[in-house]
Amino acid sequence: MHDPIALAIPLFFVLIGIELLWARGRKVSVYRFTDALTDLSCGITSQIVLLAWAATQLAIYAWAYEHHRVATISTPWIAWAVAFVGVDFFYYWWHRMSHEVNFLWAAHVVHHQSEDYNLAVALRQAVLTSWTALPFYMPLAVLGVPPLVFAITHALSTLYQFWIHTQLVGKIRGPLDWILNLPSHHRVHHAINPGYLDKNYGATLIVWDRLFGTYIEETEKPVYGITKPLGSFDPMWAQVHYWLELAAMSRATKRPADKLRVWLASPAWKPPDHVHVPTAPVIGRAKYERPLSRRLATYIGVHYVIVVGATFALLMWHHSIAALPLALAGAAVVGALLAFGALIERRRWAPHAEAARLALAAVAVVVWLRT
Repeated sequence: MHDPIALAIPLFFVLIGIELLWARGRKVSVYRFTDALTDLSCGITSQIVLLAWAATQLAIYAWAYEHHRVATISTPWIAWAVAFVGVDFFYYWWHRMSHEVNFLWAAHVVHHQSEDYNLAVALRQAVLTSWTALPFYMPLAVLGVPPLVFAITHALSTLYQFWIHTQLVGKIRGPLDWILNLPSHHRVHHAINPGYLDKNYGATLIVWDRLFGTYIEETEKPVYGITKPLGSFDPMWAQVHYWLELAAMSRATKRPADKLRVWLASPAWKPPDHVHVPTAPVIGRAKYERPLSRRLATYIGVHYVIVVGATFALLMWHHSIAALPLALAGAAVVGALLAFGALIERRRWAPHAEAARLALAAVAVVVWLRT
């Protein structure tokens, strides 16, 4: 069975194109080339790495289901109903804890780094969040939700969340506003306005936020990003920057207990001996940008289309590709994303990274043709 996320990739790009045209018709700008490219690069990196361990994660869930479930749900519609409510409920708690516990935030922060808000941001995902979320879903295996039902329900929950990442859909009033997670709710979640922080964690449903006191309505224009800006379009740095910041903070503090607390505390907490570095106020803060020449933008854009095509092929047909060419192709894709980020950031080593990834791509094609 093909992954629903992989099957949806063409639809993602169609909808992004529609959003671009809609924004142009309304004479508003919701995309920047560099930022959108970084969003996509983070998502592609996540999906490529997930090829290495998705089966292991599902196997862990299946093992718990086979050996530790306390019930067997024999009626299909009940299994799907329990899966839908359970996935949404446990997602809420994983998501909430990912904003309240530093080591979980270190994984999840990738999704919040963009200073724009559009459908491409929905694809900006972290490499490690599938592992941080897995323990939260294990109760569903114990309750007797079959692995396939869980996997499909989880994928559909992820797909639902794609469309709510847009500024172009205004508030939707009525019963849906009370039940479903809608674009206005999720804009609040991505905002760094002081009154909006740590609110609206829902996936498909917004009812958990209303029940547990984390709901707030969109009333002022959101400002997007993270309170301490990433300041980079390097997708690899995006994946690791907060882990390194926590490690540095843990090393710097002199109190042994605080060396551990750094990882478990809220992102708002800092050790008493931490050196505070002021950041600019979030309201009115200029967005990070790296202007590109038309020539470089065209070069990256053309090659990016090839990388997206290669990614789609790997996600769709990886089961039928031998291990060595699959590994080489995956490395070539990730290498391309690293090189593109370096070119955008004007790193001195960027031309060497680009040459190396082109050579690796050529080797991957030769190995695949010979296999």
